[in-house]
Amino acid sequence: MPIYEYQCQSCGHEHEALQKLSADPLVVCPACSKSDLIKKISAAGFRLKGNGWYETDFKSGTKKNVAGESTPSAPKASASSSGGSKTQ
Repeated sequence: MPIYEYQCQSCGHEHEALQKLSADPLVVCPACSKSDLIKKISAAGFRLKGNGWYETDFKSGTKKNVAGESTPSAPKASASSSGGSKTQ
Protein backbone atom coordinates (compact mmCIF):
# COMPACT_ATOMS: atom_id res chain seq x y z
CA MET A 1 0.00 0.00 0.00
CA PRO A 2 1.33 3.44 -0.86
CA ILE A 3 1.85 6.29 1.57
CA TYR A 4 0.09 9.51 0.55
CA GLU A 5 0.96 12.99 1.78
CA TYR A 6 -1.76 15.49 2.67
CA GLN A 7 -1.70 19.14 3.71
CA CYS A 8 -4.47 21.15 5.35
CA GLN A 9 -5.30 24.43 3.62
CA SER A 10 -6.68 25.90 6.87
CA CYS A 11 -3.98 25.19 9.46
CA GLY A 12 -1.06 24.01 7.27
CA HIS A 13 -0.76 20.66 9.06
CA GLU A 14 1.01 17.98 6.99
CA HIS A 15 -0.13 14.38 7.32
CA GLU A 16 0.95 11.03 5.85
CA ALA A 17 -1.54 8.21 5.41
CA LEU A 18 -1.08 4.58 4.40
CA GLN A 19 -4.00 3.85 2.04
CA LYS A 20 -5.09 1.39 -0.59
CA LEU A 21 -4.97 2.55 -4.21
CA SER A 22 -8.75 2.20 -4.40
CA ALA A 23 -9.40 4.25 -1.22
CA ASP A 24 -11.00 7.70 -1.43
CA PRO A 25 -8.70 10.64 -0.63
CA LEU A 26 -8.87 11.99 2.92
CA VAL A 27 -10.60 15.35 3.33
CA VAL A 28 -10.81 15.98 7.10
CA CYS A 29 -7.66 17.35 8.80
CA PRO A 30 -6.67 15.32 11.90
CA ALA A 31 -5.31 18.49 13.59
CA CYS A 32 -8.12 21.05 13.13
CA SER A 33 -11.01 18.78 11.95
CA LYS A 34 -11.82 21.03 8.97
CA SER A 35 -12.53 19.62 5.50
CA ASP A 36 -9.61 21.40 3.84
CA LEU A 37 -7.17 18.50 3.40
CA ILE A 38 -5.62 18.15 -0.06
CA LYS A 39 -3.39 15.40 -1.42
CA LYS A 40 0.16 16.52 -2.23
CA ILE A 41 2.14 15.27 -5.20
CA SER A 42 5.40 13.71 -4.03
CA ALA A 43 8.19 11.44 -5.21
CA ALA A 44 8.14 7.69 -4.75
CA GLY A 45 9.73 6.34 -1.58
CA PHE A 46 12.12 4.02 -3.39
CA ARG A 47 14.29 3.86 -6.48
CA LEU A 48 15.18 0.94 -8.71
CA LYS A 49 18.81 1.44 -9.66
CA GLY A 50 21.83 -0.70 -10.32
CA ASN A 51 21.67 -4.11 -11.95
CA GLY A 52 18.20 -4.72 -10.53
CA TRP A 53 16.32 -7.90 -9.72
CA TYR A 54 14.60 -7.97 -13.11
CA GLU A 55 17.90 -8.60 -14.85
CA THR A 56 19.49 -11.18 -12.60
CA ASP A 57 16.96 -13.06 -10.48
CA PHE A 58 15.29 -15.45 -12.88
CA LYS A 59 18.21 -16.34 -15.11
CA SER A 60 20.43 -19.37 -14.98
CA GLY A 61 23.79 -20.48 -16.29
CA THR A 62 25.81 -18.02 -18.34
CA LYS A 63 22.91 -15.57 -18.76
CA LYS A 64 23.27 -14.08 -15.26
CA ASN A 65 24.44 -10.61 -16.34
CA VAL A 66 22.82 -9.26 -19.50
CA ALA A 67 24.46 -5.83 -19.11
CA GLY A 68 27.99 -7.25 -18.77
CA GLU A 69 30.40 -8.43 -21.45
CA SER A 70 28.95 -10.60 -24.18
CA THR A 71 32.16 -12.60 -24.70
CA PRO A 72 34.67 -13.76 -22.13
CA SER A 73 37.77 -11.55 -21.94
CA ALA A 74 41.16 -12.80 -23.05
CA PRO A 75 43.70 -13.54 -20.28
CA LYS A 76 45.80 -10.52 -19.42
CA ALA A 77 49.50 -10.61 -20.28
CA SER A 78 51.86 -10.37 -17.35
CA ALA A 79 53.31 -6.88 -16.89
CA SER A 80 56.46 -8.06 -15.13
CA SER A 81 59.26 -9.68 -17.07
CA SER A 82 61.13 -12.56 -15.52
CA GLY A 83 64.73 -13.24 -16.52
CA GLY A 84 64.79 -10.61 -19.26
CA SER A 85 67.97 -8.69 -20.07
CA LYS A 86 68.19 -4.93 -20.23
CA THR A 87 70.35 -3.09 -22.74
CA GLN A 88 72.14 -0.01 -21.57
